[in-house]
Amino acid sequence: MPVIYLSPSTQEWNPYITGSGSEEQNMNILADRLEIYLRANAIRWQRNRPDMTAGSSARQANQSYYDLYLALHSNASGEGQSGKNRGIIAFYYPGSQQGERAAELIAQELRKIYPLPANVTTRSTTTLGEIRISRFPAVLVEIGYHDNVQDAQWLEGHWDDIAQQLTRALTRFFGLPYIAPIQPAKGLVRVNWGTLNLRSYPSPTGTILANLPNGAEVTVYGAWEGWYVIQWEDKTGYAAAAYIDI
Repeated sequence: MPVIYLSPSTQEWNPYITGSGSEEQNMNILADRLEIYLRANAIRWQRNRPDMTAGSSARQANQSYYDLYLALHSNASGEGQSGKNRGIIAFYYPGSQQGERAAELIAQELRKIYPLPANVTTRSTTTLGEIRISRFPAVLVEIGYHDNVQDAQWLEGHWDDIAQQLTRALTRFFGLPYIAPIQPAKGLVRVNWGTLNLRSYPSPTGTILANLPNGAEVTVYGAWEGWYVIQWEDKTGYAAAAYIDI
């Protein structure tokens, strides 16, 4: 299953003009919502901590393997421009085809909910450390301007929508169906013989990740066309819903 490194901003010194908190606090609110959608779509993640920096987050990610590095930020205008700009920018490293592809998908999905879709753009950069030093495809998305009242208010009212659209982009990037999250439920595997296959894709042709014995306890996070997204022990994947009692 795909795994991403999730890096919400650690910039506690950047306040929202509306007084709702800092960039760090609000991007962690977004990351909390995003986790719900990632789990329902069988996308695993590792997340940074608020006491880290952008640099230490990227260095931590580089110590392991991830299919994508995703940094969540909100923007602020330069000196003399405070409050004058609006928009979303998805940054990627020049020459990274997969990074550019992920950035374009994220932009496409966010245009569907942002009130000024023409202001949702992608841009290559070599100056942002989280993009520059990542050894994996990386996207840093600046979601709105927190020094602009309209953008800040839009952000505060749309955390769930933004999380959903980011996940839609990620499922497209990884070639997975988008699955809406459900209230997590406990389930029991019920097979008359053999085991139940946990797969990497909701199809009989999906790679088998594990074999679940009869009576295995699982947690169900999503449902799609006869398949459940489940967690069993430390593994996440898809299993045929007909063989799981909730």
